[in-house]
Amino acid sequence: MGRPRGFDEVTVVRAAAELFSTRSYDGISMDELVTHLGVHRNSLYKTFGSKRGLYQAALSWSLEHDVNPLIDRIAAAGDLAEALRVAAEPAAEVGLNLLLLAAVERAPVDREVADRLAAVLAAFDQAARAASGSEGTEDDLAFALTAAVLGLRMRARAGTANTDIDQAGAALARRLTHHHHQGA
Repeated sequence: MGRPRGFDEVTVVRAAAELFSTRSYDGISMDELVTHLGVHRNSLYKTFGSKRGLYQAALSWSLEHDVNPLIDRIAAAGDLAEALRVAAEPAAEVGLNLLLLAAVERAPVDREVADRLAAVLAAFDQAARAASGSEGTEDDLAFALTAAVLGLRMRARAGTANTDIDQAGAALARRLTHHHHQGA
């Protein structure tokens, strides 16, 4: 029987998700991971196999614990304005930031990441349909809401001046709701 693991895997994976949500995968060295996580390099390799293995575990954890609950809350929001407000909450930040970085950086070069993100984005669209009251219809509206959520997160992450997610989300929700009611 091997030596018991000297670290809590969930704590390490959560901390790795937070780190990967702040900087690019290629911009984080194993030395930085070792320092940030407080775990010996050999222990990380033994547990996760590679930096990619740790990244995959961190992405999985974040999707399950950050993004999926957010998607559920968006689906239950009841209207577009509330859905956008939910998506703009600080609690959504780590999950959405990691999702954005994974989409632009890892998905183009890692088929497994691309496939996982495709499923998550489809779930976002489904939640948006539920929030807009148009489940099963109006894919363009759901797509627009998903794009708005991710776009607003990207602007906030970029630190764009005068980016007020609540204000932008409310304006977009009013516009989408107005358009939705005119088309009905």
